[in-house]
Amino acid sequence: MLGWFRKKKKDSAPDSPDDGGTGQQPVDGAEAVPEKAEPAAPEPPAPVTESPAAPLSPEESETSSPSIFKKLSERLVRTRESFTQRIDELFLGRKQIDAALFDELEEILVTADLGIATTMELLETARKQVKRDSLSDPQQLKQIIKDALKSYLTATNRPAELVMPEQGPFVIMVVGVNGVGKTTTIGKIGAKFRASGRSVLLVAADTFRAAAISQLKIWGERNGARVIAQHEGADPSSVVFDAVATAVSKSYDVVLIDTAGRLHTRANLMEELKKIKRVITKQLAGAPHEVLLVIDATTGQNGISQATLFNEAIGVTGIALTKLDGTAKGGIVANITRELQLPIRFIGVGEQIDDLRDFDADEFIEALFAAESDSDHPSRQHHSPES
Repeated sequence: MLGWFRKKKKDSAPDSPDDGGTGQQPVDGAEAVPEKAEPAAPEPPAPVTESPAAPLSPEESETSSPSIFKKLSERLVRTRESFTQRIDELFLGRKQIDAALFDELEEILVTADLGIATTMELLETARKQVKRDSLSDPQQLKQIIKDALKSYLTATNRPAELVMPEQGPFVIMVVGVNGVGKTTTIGKIGAKFRASGRSVLLVAADTFRAAAISQLKIWGERNGARVIAQHEGADPSSVVFDAVATAVSKSYDVVLIDTAGRLHTRANLMEELKKIKRVITKQLAGAPHEVLLVIDATTGQNGISQATLFNEAIGVTGIALTKLDGTAKGGIVANITRELQLPIRFIGVGEQIDDLRDFDADEFIEALFAAESDSDHPSRQHHSPES
């Protein structure tokens, strides 16, 4: 189940709203040519037909899997090898907790991309607890680390779940630099909503790259979702204006807005994102309901600087961390939540459509600390509400 929007009070059918009779320029994703960006069609778009033969839904994929927990554990193997297994090797044969042990532990935490500040805070917490409880067994120290990491992942200043509005479309503005997997993440999130029976509108507001428009159209065809797009080089704010107006008038449930992968150090480009957000808010009070920042986990500490600047400019409300299966520095998950007090909404642990998982702190920590013999143990499995 998709818990991050279950509070929506709507029992609409899974079909998309009627799209006929508008005179707008939006392009139907199911009919658009994916090879290149097409200019806005002069005639009204044909009604959109949702794909009746949708691929296996995320829920079906999850329930049919022999071990979801084992799969997640396997995808985190690189981080586990560089982090928890190194901790196990450090503790192996140790009979006491001493200063030398803490020094070696510090190196492991820093190289796992927990960051200096997070590492120092975690170790200070551990030292105090060891002293207070007169602990001597290194395995007890491992549990302290595990509990501290879990507390970082859950101690954010925002709700852990996305909550759809009581009425009107749920608007998600997705931002991030080029190459982080932003458009792919949008496509996979759209698939989650479509599988749950929601109507989805995808918006190609990254008008600076024809490839981004084409890629979003392909995802629209794959998910049976309509795509609003204009020609390459069009004003992104104009695209968003038309899209939100269409979403409201046609009663779409969800609007996912792709934005340009702007270099986050360029002030003028960040200003364009601010403008897009203002346009959304003017069109629909309270929107965007989520500003989702997509970060490539393999970029390490650079992801922290990206998140900081995006957050200062437009107010990020959640993080999608991609390519987590391709890095040995998964400690960035705890570092981001501690430094920015922002919740991790999704983690990407593979290329398949169901490899974008709703983030569950308990599940993530258990998978990270799981021994090989525990990776498919039923008591260890935490069935999160995502695919």
